[in-house]
Formats: sequence, C-alpha cells, structure tokens
Amino acid sequence: MSDTPKTTDKPAGTDYSKTLFLPETAFPMRAGLPQKEPEWLKRWDEMKLYDQLREASKDRPKYVLHDGPPYANGHLHIGHALNKVLKDVINRSFQMRGYDANYVPGWDCHGLPIEWKIEEENYRAKGKPKPDLNDASAMVAFRKECRAYAEHWVGVQSGEFRRLGVEGDFRNPYLTMAYEAESVIAGELIKFAMSGQLYRGSKPVMWSVVEKTALAEAEVEYDDYESDTVWVKFPVRGEGPLAGASVVIWTTTPWTMPANRAITYSPKIAYGLYEVTAPEDADNPRWAKPGERLILADALAADVLAKARVPEGGFRRVAAVLPDELAGLVCDHPLKGLAGGYAFAVPLLFGAHVTDDAGTGFVHTAPGHGREDFEAWVDARRALEARGIDPAIPFAVDDDGFYTKDAPGFGPEAEGGPARVLDDKGKKGDANKRVIEALIAAGNLLARGRLKHQYPHSWRSKKPVIYRNTPQWFVHMDKSLSDNTIDLSAIFLGWLGPAAPPQPLVEDTLRNRAMRAIADTRFVPAAGRNRIGGMIETRPDWVLSRQRAWGVPIAVFVDEDGEVLRDESVNARILAAFAAEGADAWFAAGAKERFLGNAHDAARWTMVRDILDVWFDSGSTHAFCLEKRPDLKWPADLYLEGSDQHRGWFHSSLLEACGTRGRAPYDAVLTHGFVMDEDGRKMSKSLGNVVTPQEVIQQSGADILRLWVVSSDYSEDLRLGKTILQTNIDSYRKLRNTIRWMLGTLAHDTGETVPLAEMPELERLMLHRLAELGRLVRKAYDEFDFKRIARALLDFMVVELSAFYFDIRKDALYCDAPSSKRRLAAMEVVRQLFDHLVTWLAPMLPFTMEEAWLERHPDSRSVHFEQMREPDAAWEDAELAAKWQKIRQVRRVVTGALEEERREKRIGSSLEAAPILFIEEADLRALAETVDFAEIAITSGLAIRPGPAPEGAFRLPDAPGIAVLPEKAKGTKCARSWRVTDDVGSDPDFPDVSARDAAALRELRALGRLGA
Repeated sequence: MSDTPKTTDKPAGTDYSKTLFLPETAFPMRAGLPQKEPEWLKRWDEMKLYDQLREASKDRPKYVLHDGPPYANGHLHIGHALNKVLKDVINRSFQMRGYDANYVPGWDCHGLPIEWKIEEENYRAKGKPKPDLNDASAMVAFRKECRAYAEHWVGVQSGEFRRLGVEGDFRNPYLTMAYEAESVIAGELIKFAMSGQLYRGSKPVMWSVVEKTALAEAEVEYDDYESDTVWVKFPVRGEGPLAGASVVIWTTTPWTMPANRAITYSPKIAYGLYEVTAPEDADNPRWAKPGERLILADALAADVLAKARVPEGGFRRVAAVLPDELAGLVCDHPLKGLAGGYAFAVPLLFGAHVTDDAGTGFVHTAPGHGREDFEAWVDARRALEARGIDPAIPFAVDDDGFYTKDAPGFGPEAEGGPARVLDDKGKKGDANKRVIEALIAAGNLLARGRLKHQYPHSWRSKKPVIYRNTPQWFVHMDKSLSDNTIDLSAIFLGWLGPAAPPQPLVEDTLRNRAMRAIADTRFVPAAGRNRIGGMIETRPDWVLSRQRAWGVPIAVFVDEDGEVLRDESVNARILAAFAAEGADAWFAAGAKERFLGNAHDAARWTMVRDILDVWFDSGSTHAFCLEKRPDLKWPADLYLEGSDQHRGWFHSSLLEACGTRGRAPYDAVLTHGFVMDEDGRKMSKSLGNVVTPQEVIQQSGADILRLWVVSSDYSEDLRLGKTILQTNIDSYRKLRNTIRWMLGTLAHDTGETVPLAEMPELERLMLHRLAELGRLVRKAYDEFDFKRIARALLDFMVVELSAFYFDIRKDALYCDAPSSKRRLAAMEVVRQLFDHLVTWLAPMLPFTMEEAWLERHPDSRSVHFEQMREPDAAWEDAELAAKWQKIRQVRRVVTGALEEERREKRIGSSLEAAPILFIEEADLRALAETVDFAEIAITSGLAIRPGPAPEGAFRLPDAPGIAVLPEKAKGTKCARSWRVTDDVGSDPDFPDVSARDAAALRELRALGRLGA
C-alpha cells in the first residue's frame, strides 16, 4: 500500500488517515548537500570532534594510516580527492571498530615546482633578475619566498580536504619544511653518511636541461617522442680476416656519438661478416657501397642492409664471426680525425644487455650517457687499462645541454659555437644534425631514419631529459652493511610460488634488506609486491643530490678527496641549528665556521651545497612524524597512494627506513589507479574533459563524490564524468529515501521488543540477512573492498528492504494495533536495520549518516562516536533463508502477473487482486502454504492450487511449474487499509473498515488516541 491514502479513493466517513502510523520525519527527501555539508563541518569544528574522538579512544589499540604528502602547489585535483576519501573511509572504519585511528595529514613542501613558481611570479613576470644564490643573504631570502608560497597552498589544500569530509589533525599537520622536520631529514641523511652508505660519485643520471638538475627514476615518466636514428660504421683496426670490415651499431641518440668509447656484444648472438654485392645504382643512391664488408647479427643483417637500401639479394654472408674474434677486436671511432680528436681505440666489450631483438646486435656504448653503458665500461676498467686504453669517462655535455671540450668538433671551439642537445625550453637543439653531418662527411653513416617511441620526460616540466655523467651524491645499494646475512626465500616464494627452489643467504645490503622487507609487507592488490620488487631488484645506486635552492641540504662536509667528515659533535651542531632555525642555517653567512667549530680546519673542508632529492624528504616522513608523535606509532599499519608511488613514496620510504632501521616503515601498502574521463581518456584541459572535486562538491555535494569513490574499483583506473556522477546521484537518492522511510517509521517506535523466537518468519529472515551482511561488511572493510560494501548495502536497501520487506510490512506498521506483535516485531527489525546500516555507512557517507543519526538520536553527540553495530549471531538461520529463497521465487511470478494486470489497467493497485497461484511441485506448494502468501504478495487474497494451470495463466520462463491466474478480490474495500475483504462492516462501531482495522481503532480509542 502507499504511504498516504488518497482522499478521493476513501469511502465517505471518518478521515482514517489520522489513525494510521504513517511515517513522520524532518529528514528531507532532497538532501541539499552543497548547503548542508558546510554546516556539519562547522558543527564538528565547534564541538571539537577530532579532539573528542582522540579522548574517547585514547585507551584503544592504535591504527595508523600514514599520509603520503601531496605537493603544496595549487588546488586539489580529482586524484587528490580519490586518495584522501579512501584514506578517510579507512580511518573512520577502524575508528568505528574499536581502534584509535588518528589521522595526521602531511605536505611535501620543498622542491623545484615551488622554485619555478617563485622565479616566474616574483621575478620573470616583474622583469627582475633571479637573485644570485651564491650570496648567503640572497639564498636565505629566496628560500623564505618559497616557504611562504608553500604555506599558502597548505592552507588552501587543507580547507579543500576538509570540505571532502576528511577528519584529521589539520591543526597540527606534518610539513617537510617545518624546522623540526628539516632537522630530522638532515639527521637521516647523516645516518647514511656515518654508516658509509653515502658517497660522491660520477655516474650517468637523468638530467633535466630545463630544470638544470638531476632526476631520480621516480621523477621521470615516459611519453611519445620522435628520435633521429642512425646506423653507424666503426672500422675495424689492425690485420686479420676482419681487417677492412666495420662493426655496425644502431642508436636513437646520435648526439651521444662523440662520447662513444666502446661497442658491446653478446656471445649468445650469432654474428656474421657480410659483403655488399649489389652494384651502384645512380637512380637509387645508397650509403652502403659495393664490396663493403659489415659485421652484423645474423638475425638482423637483412633488415639492416634493407635500411641501407641494399636490394634483396644484393649481399652475401662471407663467414661467421665468433665471440672469441669479437673479444679481441678494436675499432676506430667513426668521427676519428674530426677537429684532431677521436683517435683513441674503441674496444668491443661483453654486454649482458645486448640482444638481437632490434638494431644490429651491437650496442654503441657511451659510458657517460647510459646506465648499462656505464656498468659495462666500469666492469671492464682493469682489462682496458691492461690493453693500454684510457678508462676515463668524458663529460661531453654540460648542465645546459651544450657540448663541452670533451666533444671535439662540437664544443666551444667549434665553428658557430657549441652544438646543443636540448635547449632550456626542452626543444631539440642542433646536436643530432651536426653529428649526423659529421658522420656522413667521415663516410661512416650506413643508414638513417626516425623513430617514434617512449622516451623519458621530467614528471614536472613534462620535457625530455637526457642521460649525462655528472658528479652526484649516491647511496650504495650493494655495499655490505654488516656481517649478517639475509634469507630472501620468502620473496621468491611470493614471485615464483611454492615450487620455488630454496634461496641462498645473501649479504646484508640495502638492496637485500629492501627485498626482505617487501616479502614481509602485505600489498593490496598483491601485484604491487612484484612491481616494487622488480624495481628494487634492478635499480642503480640511489642518487640523492639536486642542484637547486629550495629544500634540505646534504648537510655534510667533504675534503678534496671526497671523503665525508664524520664527527658527531659537528653533526649535533648542525641538527640543533636546523631544529631552531630551519635548514636556512646551512646557507647563512658564517655557517661553515659555526658548524665545524675549533676542532677542524675550515680551509680543508668544503660544505656540500647540493639539495636533497625531495623523495628523500618524503621518504623520511616516518622518522619525523610517526616516530616523533606520541599519538602515532612506528611502523605504520598502512601506506596508501596511487600505483605510481611504487617508484615514488613507497620506494623512497622503503629504502630510507631499510638503510637506517633495517625494515620497511609500513606493514601494508595499498594502491589505487588514476582517474580518467568516461571514455577512458586521460583528463586534459585541452580536451575539456577535466572533472574537478570543487565542481562536483558545489553542484552535488561531497557525499556524492565519496559514493563514487567507494562504489568504484579503485584498484584499477577509474572513470568519471556527468553520466557516472548522475548514476551515483540516483543511487544516493534511493539510499537516502530508504533511510528517510526508516526514520519516519521509527517516529512511532516505543522501544518495545519481541523475543526472536516469537517473531514472524519475515522478521527473522531480515535479521538473518543483516547478520550475513555484517560478516560481509567486516571482512570487506578489513580487505579495503569498499565497492563490495557499497554494492551490497545499496542492493539490500533498495531491493530487499524498499521493494520487498518494507513494501510488505507497510500494512502492518501503518494499520496494525499498537499492541500487535507483528507490528512490534517489524518495528524492532526496522530499528536494528537503521542502527546497523547507518553505522556501517558512516565511514563512507559521513555527512548524510550524521544527519540521519542525529535525526533518530538527537541526544547523541555524533554518529562518528559510535561503533559499527555487530549483528547477533543468533539471528543467523540458513535453513529459514533457504526456505524464503524459494518462496521469493514463487512471489516473483505473482508480482509479475500483478504488474501485467496494472499495465493493462485491469486493476489499479495490487490490493484489488486475489489471484490463484498454481504450483505443480508438491513440496514447493506445501512450502508456500506455510506463509500468508496474500500478505507477502500484497494482495487482498490469494489461493494456492495444485498445477497444472489453465491455458492463459501468467508464467515466467525461468520458473517452470508455477503459474498465476489473475482474479479480482471479492468483498468490500476497507476505508482505512484499502484491503478488499468480506468482513468490512462486521464491527458495528466501525462499519466501513475490516475487522482487523476495527480492532486497531478500538485499541487506539482506549489509549485516548481516537475520538469517541
């Protein structure tokens, strides 16, 4: 029946609507979230909700989700919203399950993007020159400008996070630029220095010409890029069967040719000596000349010669070239003689990275411009020296992307000035062009082309980077840290399965410590273990230094040999100054003498001016947040960020903690994907498909955004747009209306209870379902599977409650007498449903559930002080559930028949019907006869007959043996409940209502709730 009978349908007489227990609530159907949510935030602030939660849970076990710091630079984007909502749901869920889940937000405040903004806004835009940062006072002043900029955005973002409904200690967040934090970060670096893990070395690192700094792998992303490609000949030196031939290499970085010092090969590859036999073709000129002999991998020879425009059949394989022959081979540099340079020998070296998948089977090796090149060159250093080859690595390209004097013919002395690889805008310079022209002039270019491929770009500037050899500060990955050994069997079991062979004990190195920690960490999803493990297994030494101004300095002193000063008293002075004054103290006038004191000759020691990589800052947050705050703990229970942080924050935190404490700073790592538009495209201003959290909140409210988050499979990339938002709005409306109906019904709740054994089956069924859901909710919250919770609760509330249980029980709840056990049992079930569902949903929809809870419990402080309700184990009744599953299958056929009758306008409401139900299967028929089927089908009557049904009866294809013959109810329509019965008028005091309703009216009169 409907909630309010229409006056026009009611027989003349008493207005019985006033005698019904109709829903009454101030909880509105229209949520008005954009207006109401700020009011709730204000209320929570005024009542100091965060402080009260801490006080209420101070004796509970701690659950710590450590916040990965967002960058204090600009308004929040939708990825921030996804991240912070997930964290808030987790924290609230543990808080409401018996933990003290204190959340301390944090911010990453140092680094290049802020420097750029200050340079742009405070200097370039005003036509002012950037300060000379070699001047102490100028450096400190510039850093203060950076600090003020970060402070502003911390404030802005803090407000935006709070508007999402995120609860935490926003009055006392952690900031990497806080003085105490800067002191601890410097102290963590000093621990690496004192243990011998820190060293200054010269290695190829990714270098941003635009930003003029080294970059870590975590600061690089790969994007499409079109490169010049060249096939280059290296003439073989000396005598023998290969004399006069050339080893051919292929490269996508012609600009690195001046830095070439070797060629690498693999003994696993079959090589051959090939001769060009095709004659000259004036109409089709080619680089390869008749009679030219080239050494190539057999698997790639035909492809290489085709690139050189040698026609099919225009070459022959002269002989095999064995690995032993290659091992002793030496070539001329292809630019030999240019500007009097490149006269050195180019040896062939073994390279584990060489394959015959592409290229020529040989790899051009410039040790100053590639990690594998560097490693192959360094591994061969002693052998090179024994052969009289200088193992020095050239510095061929400077900070600005120009060639140096180590690139004869292209450096400062060259006509027209030095060639440039990239300019300060990230655009290609003229280096490739000039190198290719020089190779042509030398007769050593075999072929050329272009290739579109994935190439490293700076994460921040989005511009290409280059590998270049520069002096930097590193942390050893493979230096032994103690005499201990580490068992890595667990990590291999995780990767390779139970059949993995036992692994030998390995050295106690940073790499092996990190691998062991990965094995001990829970990853959600589990694939995260393999991802970060693969990165740690192959990563080079950790480069820590950056050539910038805004950040924590590498606060150590070095002598002329690069040895670090290890003096605890010096370290103590540095850290005390940082704690009191911030890291600016390192750059202040007189800092060197101040920190060295009288025990050291200032002339002997140099202050390192490089800045620490910001990933070291954020990787140290566990040290200055988790360890320093008594309201937190170390290690954290959980780190949660986007999946890109396997190479970012998860990675740097792992290395930092393993290097200083021997284990990871977390017990579990949870990752989420990225937000795309509805079509799966990356959000972009140029495409006009960006969805901002501010817009969604302004139009629909934060709880709608939160519902989207918890309803999505965040383990993969998520999609968001108008259609998806509307779907969540519709789901929210259904959920809210279900809660609204419960609130309205509970307005008549007297708190009376009915023993479980005396409850009708329908009520016991709902309690059973509530117990089942309770298990699901607990398990899914533990597994961070919010989509499962959201889907299960929404389906339950819309399908099982609104469309089934509530629909059936409206008649009893509205019309039964106050003392009716059926009505009291239903009221008790609604009461339990409300308290359970609202506390289960509160972590996900904190604003809406707060509003609903306080409407029901006005004397309560807040739903967020409540614990999630635990269903009574006695409610579970699998046998009853199995029975009602069958009954509901039969009911589906009845309701289907009634829907058709309404559609054909043969009845107006189901109460006008009294169908005949035919059930062929005897056991199922007997089961259906144990319940009041008219009640559960919401009809005025229903007869059950054995099958088969007559022709024309209603059937459903998936319910064989069940049919319904629609019939109209016979009798008189009750003026109060609208049921059509044959006992209307049986009570002379109430001649226009049924006997049931007359009894209810008499009881209401006795209670003084009905006039005489």
